[in-house]
Amino acid sequence: MTTTAPTADATATRVALWRALHRETDEPPLVFDDHVALELANPEPTWRNRGDMGPATARARASIVARARLAEDIVEAKSRDGIEQYVVLGAGLDTFAQRRTDLTKTLTVFEVDRPDTQRWKRSRLAELGLDSTEQTFVPVDFDHGENWWTKLEESGFDPRRGAVFVSLGVSMYLTAQANSKTFEYIGSGSNSAFVVSFQVPSDMVEPSERHTHQSVKRGAQQGGSPWQSAYRPEDLVALATKCGFGSVEHVSPEDLRQTYFCSRPDSLMPSSIEHLLIADESGRRDGSAS
Repeated sequence: MTTTAPTADATATRVALWRALHRETDEPPLVFDDHVALELANPEPTWRNRGDMGPATARARASIVARARLAEDIVEAKSRDGIEQYVVLGAGLDTFAQRRTDLTKTLTVFEVDRPDTQRWKRSRLAELGLDSTEQTFVPVDFDHGENWWTKLEESGFDPRRGAVFVSLGVSMYLTAQANSKTFEYIGSGSNSAFVVSFQVPSDMVEPSERHTHQSVKRGAQQGGSPWQSAYRPEDLVALATKCGFGSVEHVSPEDLRQTYFCSRPDSLMPSSIEHLLIADESGRRDGSAS
């Protein structure tokens, strides 16, 4: 009986390569400097010529680096406040543990993802001689119904101690029910914050990006990973509030542009397709979670 070798997830690889391309192509100042992504992804030599690395995807690339920067800024701030656990949901080829050794001295990093993706990543880190002991891998077989929260606790996560949870580029692949359950799990803990990106409905997408939006959506469907959820910001704010988060902030692409892109010499700016939400349990209302 032969065993299929694990492979890197195509979407995770694309995201890592966009982070690498930002470092190579875009004018300084860098929004996010991921000096590990290219080595980790290990693409073919001609990767820069791929269609999804071309000028048409510049705004998507900007969104990727902006959301990574925002999440890392929050993790750093929460670490200063005493939070000692960081959970990356759908971690893919995230490189925080390899880059931010200044923070892993006090943070326990948990990476939640599919077993095959994690096996590939651990093997690749070993090939590069990069330390993988700075993170705790939490493999979850979603296809067979494994519960990520249970697996996380089994891996040493303590919901009573508080944490920062980050979920970037994941929610649109989940059903509304699964997304709601994620908010409920995190909202049931103690002193936790949740940074999540989400797709908005097509009527909220800028007209100049609607063709790209529909093309990418069709590609996801044809590739076997259909988008299942999109939210209006006020609906996700309401969900987070219902689940007990006392402070909930919608971060729009314009907010990201003003925060991270105003002083740039080029025209790079985030896509209108994806927004973010920051939900924090500080000031939570007891008994508000459903």
